Amino acid sequence: MERHLMEAKQALGYPLEPSAALPDGGPARELDTLLYLAFQHPACERSRARHVRFAHSRLFFLGQYVLELAFAEYFLQRYPRESPAPIRERVFGLIGKRSLPRWIRAATLHNLVFPYDDMDKLPRKERESTVKSVFWALFGAIYLCFGMPEVYRVLFEVFGMDPDAEDCQPKLRRQLEDIDHVSAEFEGKISWQDMPPADALFAHPRLFRACVPPGMHRFRGNLWDYDCRPQIMQVLGYPLEMTDRIPEITKARNIELDLGLQDLVMAERLLMKHLDAPGFWLQNRHRRFLMNKFCGRYLRAKNLHRFIIYSEKVQDIYQRSYRLKYPVTTAVQQALHGLSYAVYGKRDVRRLMFEVFDFEQTQPEAM
Repeated sequence: MERHLMEAKQALGYPLEPSAALPDGGPARELDTLLYLAFQHPACERSRARHVRFAHSRLFFLGQYVLELAFAEYFLQRYPRESPAPIRERVFGLIGKRSLPRWIRAATLHNLVFPYDDMDKLPRKERESTVKSVFWALFGAIYLCFGMPEVYRVLFEVFGMDPDAEDCQPKLRRQLEDIDHVSAEFEGKISWQDMPPADALFAHPRLFRACVPPGMHRFRGNLWDYDCRPQIMQVLGYPLEMTDRIPEITKARNIELDLGLQDLVMAERLLMKHLDAPGFWLQNRHRRFLMNKFCGRYLRAKNLHRFIIYSEKVQDIYQRSYRLKYPVTTAVQQALHGLSYAVYGKRDVRRLMFEVFDFEQTQPEAM
């Protein structure tokens, strides 16, 4: 792989000079090392070394959540009228395991992943698992070196992904006729260049507007709005004191907060906290921290569960069985963090997870 590192950098659009020659202090100095590790998949001979195997698995662990967040933001803004189900189908159509070999070949990286084999002649299961391992690890490395804007560039420029391609379109569904999204003018017109950098969502506040359900204004001013919402905002510490360059942006944050991701933040936290742990161990720990039953426990610890409204049909059933509440409390917990991300950015998601709810207080089972 050392011999082919120049070829990989050229395919991805990076300068051929060694990254160690870049100015001190920037994470881009580690590009050569991380690119090398990203291509050391489990079937590779070099991955027999323990430190190489663990490093690749950590990049693989981070990369999957980087891709999830990137496509979630992009498709929510590009298709503001769609529900989560067709958006998931679009994401799977682009980066499902059966599609990944095609993208690796389009970027002329298949010879680096399989230097001694013809990719098309390998068994499908072996080919897809290896390509997925390299693909996810590659975007974990790019994210660490350059951040989310570079992730979008590589996805859409280098790999040439087309969100309008026929093979990644969702199933046809009945569309609601009374949809009144305020961001409908962006339907199908947002490109990857329009995506704002991290923590700059309010330069173009499309992400929040795409998440507001139709007819939301009809629920403003009801009893829950006056009685419960102020108490919830007090527990969560909202609104935050922000010093924006333009005062109107601060006002807009608070207005949209009144209207009302965990995975990537938790992945970054675990990577930094357990520096020598392999990726599969981090994956298990990550899954246990964010299990459904713990989401309800975090809400109950802050006495927020009593603000969840249930219909009369299920109220008595849910009172008798906590397990039936797991999907509800999980949805509420994730929605709170989604709101935090849309209004204040990733920094506030970290505050909610580790200061307000203290996600790490609930220890997962020992492996």
